[in-house]
Amino acid sequence: MANFLSQEMKKEGDIYHGKYYDLLIIPTPAISADWLEEKYDYDGFIFLSKHAAESGALALTCHSTGNFSEAKFGGNDKQIAVPHPFIQKTYLQTLWKNRSVFSDFQITIEATHHGPTALSKPTIFIEIGTTEKQWTDVTLCNSVATLVHQVMSGHIKASPTAICFGGTHYPDKFTNELLEGKYSLGTVVPKHALDNIDENLFSEILSKNKMATTALLDWGGMGPNKQKILELLKTTNLEVIRL
Repeated sequence: MANFLSQEMKKEGDIYHGKYYDLLIIPTPAISADWLEEKYDYDGFIFLSKHAAESGALALTCHSTGNFSEAKFGGNDKQIAVPHPFIQKTYLQTLWKNRSVFSDFQITIEATHHGPTALSKPTIFIEIGTTEKQWTDVTLCNSVATLVHQVMSGHIKASPTAICFGGTHYPDKFTNELLEGKYSLGTVVPKHALDNIDENLFSEILSKNKMATTALLDWGGMGPNKQKILELLKTTNLEVIRL
């Protein structure tokens, strides 16, 4: 993806400069890029990455970053990154409009996970999955990169933003909301992470989702933590909507 996008850009030092965005190929894994702001000053970060899944199912995904417990894959323990909700919604809708090009792939968001978590500006991962075959498929990577460029060079529409609770790692209800509903999504806390939510972590999520006006709950996918999340939400001004 980076090779394709860089063709029309001018390289100065280690930065490829473009009309709408710059491109950087970093020396560390993307999940460990908490250092970026020490060296580069931008108003947000989009990481182009490969996606791996034990299931082997082919997927084109995007997601915000953050750790709800121990940081096993980059970032810091119990730290949430600032999401990039408008770009996420625009990108996923653009991907969906072009789904005939990617007929073998599931188009989905993932719940918030892994690093980096310490960047002060909005962060999102855009990923191609799921095996070496797809990661090195030049036609596929160029097709996705073309859509990334289309999004970044076009109009990014603002929309009301929601924090999400419940559901699986690949949350169908929240993906559908992005594609068909009015909300863009901030942090997405899956069912398996709700055990870890306490007042401190809830405050951390709120502090990184200042743009959010709503909480979307996957009502059937919250398990035993439903009441705890409802009580925490009562302490906020967020409108609560059950899906």
